[in-house]
Amino acid sequence: MGVSGSGKTAVGTRLAEKLNHEFLDADNFHPPANIEKMKHSIPLTDEDRFPWLRNLHSELASRLSQGKSVILACSALKETYRTILAENLSQVRFVYLHVDKETLAERLQKRAGHFFPKELLESQLATLETPHDALVVEENRPLDEVVDAIVKAVAGREG
Repeated sequence: MGVSGSGKTAVGTRLAEKLNHEFLDADNFHPPANIEKMKHSIPLTDEDRFPWLRNLHSELASRLSQGKSVILACSALKETYRTILAENLSQVRFVYLHVDKETLAERLQKRAGHFFPKELLESQLATLETPHDALVVEENRPLDEVVDAIVKAVAGREG
């Protein structure tokens, strides 16, 4: 979890490959209306997000009930959003990719082919409620170091 540009997709994809888990990108589950709003630099409201989050919860629940292990890249900016995602799914753990504002802005400026404009970074930072129960990982390191830190920390929590 984290704001746009924090590396959720890159880290999540690599982590899923390393652990042989399924990878889901929450961006792929946004309804067209949400994508249109973001393309036009209009921040999403809770009313926009709640159906999307419930859909993501259903996707997680379905896959977990089939015995699959899943990595989901999702902003999950507020505690209420994380509660929806993890409802009745005791195996869900959150990893917060923390990145400084300057690095985020630089990444969003360079990113091409994504519907999320850099102008919405401020609204995401204002919405972000830092999680109290998540594994916090500083993401300003090489990708493999970040992934290895997550694997080591999760193994330590479960072991």
